[in-house]
Amino acid sequence: MSKISFTASPIGIFDSGYGGLTILDKIRKELPEYDFLYLGDNARTPYGTRSYDVVYKFTLQCVEYLFRQGCHLVILACNTASAKALRTIQQNDLPKIDPLRRVLGVIRPTAEEIGKYTKTNHIGLFGTEGTVKSNSYPLEIQKLFPEIKVVSEACPMWVPLIENNEHLDAGADFFVKKHTKNLMSADSKIDTVILGCTHYPLLKSKIEKELPTNVTVISQGEIVAKSLADYLHRHPEIDEKCSKNGRTRYLTTENPEKFSSSASIFLADDIVAEHVEVE
Repeated sequence: MSKISFTASPIGIFDSGYGGLTILDKIRKELPEYDFLYLGDNARTPYGTRSYDVVYKFTLQCVEYLFRQGCHLVILACNTASAKALRTIQQNDLPKIDPLRRVLGVIRPTAEEIGKYTKTNHIGLFGTEGTVKSNSYPLEIQKLFPEIKVVSEACPMWVPLIENNEHLDAGADFFVKKHTKNLMSADSKIDTVILGCTHYPLLKSKIEKELPTNVTVISQGEIVAKSLADYLHRHPEIDEKCSKNGRTRYLTTENPEKFSSSASIFLADDIVAEHVEVE
């Protein structure tokens, strides 16, 4: 039987906006030789307050767009999309679109690692309203670690503060104190906290300052990056389809100049974005 030919292509990285850039940053440090195609659906962000049906529809459109650009592997670097759309896309859509392509999320890798951190088996989660309401983190964690209790806290103001570059100002302290207090009041035994939104690492120092010193705060970037490296090692048939020139392109459904400017909050790189239509 002859070998099926294909053209190697970038790994697609999708987010509803800018937060996935924090995941991309860690992935590129872990896999610097790979090519990446980042797509931010900034014209329709935020996803966090939208219904399951809408998030699924928007996410699928963006995944299909990245597939049309040649991507064989797409990472949903968005907790809301991972929570509300990933499973349906994997189970229902991929078999019809192309069973040889892959879509991965950020929740499962984090859930797999969390048992290494907690000693009390009491974990806190900060997330968007959509991620918290989906209950995806408790469900995934308790599949793997049924003894772990998860307490979630929705933080609706954190993303706007970050995207308006006000997260380092004193005004942000009020909202960080409010939600850290709510979380620890709900369960004083919490010793590990997951930042369940890709924006939240930019608030990590403020969050750590407000939590007890024995509480470990977990950002997803490093975990997802190492999980992806392991996945590619275990799946050479996917790895060989990934191009390796150390390049990254940035696409946005909104104004590319605005994206390039705002992206500097999340990445140190000088970014030149391109506008695309995904519908």
